[in-house]
Amino acid sequence: MSSVHGKVSQYREFAEDVLPRIVGAGYNVIQLMAIQEHAYYGSFGYHVTSYFAPSSRQGNPNDLKYLIDKAHGMGLQVIIDIVHSHASNNVNDGINMFDGTDHCYSHAGEKGHHKAWDSMIFDYSKYEVMRFLLSNLAWWLNEYQVDGFRFDAVTSMMYHHHGINFGFTGNYKEYFGLQTDMDGIAFLMLANKITKTLYPNAITIAEDVSGMPTLCRTIEDGGIGFDYRLNMFLPDLWIKTLKEVPDEQWSMGHLTHSMTNRRWKEKCVGYAESHDQAIVGDKTLAQWLFDD
Repeated sequence: MSSVHGKVSQYREFAEDVLPRIVGAGYNVIQLMAIQEHAYYGSFGYHVTSYFAPSSRQGNPNDLKYLIDKAHGMGLQVIIDIVHSHASNNVNDGINMFDGTDHCYSHAGEKGHHKAWDSMIFDYSKYEVMRFLLSNLAWWLNEYQVDGFRFDAVTSMMYHHHGINFGFTGNYKEYFGLQTDMDGIAFLMLANKITKTLYPNAITIAEDVSGMPTLCRTIEDGGIGFDYRLNMFLPDLWIKTLKEVPDEQWSMGHLTHSMTNRRWKEKCVGYAESHDQAIVGDKTLAQWLFDD
């Protein structure tokens, strides 16, 4: 196996040791967390510094290609997280202030800074930004043969307030008004369009907590064009249930409603846990089930 800094490539280890167990368990798709290069490890890969490179911590580009090829040979599709909602603030090794100004790829001034994540916010109205990010999608589809994307933090892209200190109740005025970032929505429509044009069978999943009504409607119908919405409520529900509700008091009606509550014909990905719980210092589901 190839190595990185004297260590065996984790991409290849995953391909050889873990993929067979995933297939044996009956799965047909894997989703890789944010694997684009990043400087700050504590970000879990979501503060990207180099958009066209896989993280060197796990191996080199050929190692990742080996993993994806191995997965395809086993009948698995490979979806990767794509982080086009924000970028690392780093100046020396990132794209922030790439031309010496604070508005090369971002908005100028405070508008270009995500105060909750301490990161750079893209200005989707700029041709250069659209070209940069759309070509990034084409790169991962063509060069690495991935089967689709899970778009990170779509809520932040669709609203000028980025969802910060804003509670969505389902009122349509919350989705269609001056707070809506039409440039961000137009970019997401283009992103889905180019992905499906290059690979008609590619899968696109949106991480959205707002409940945007048109998220999974087709572009032809005036929607944004995603195949699936990520059901963000479920991981927190499972953790909250295990932490706070005795087994004999679980409400199956509430659990069933939570897993099936969606808009008509809208497809959702329901998942058990994610990195978000780990970021805030919580335990895994296995730890909650097996710990004292």
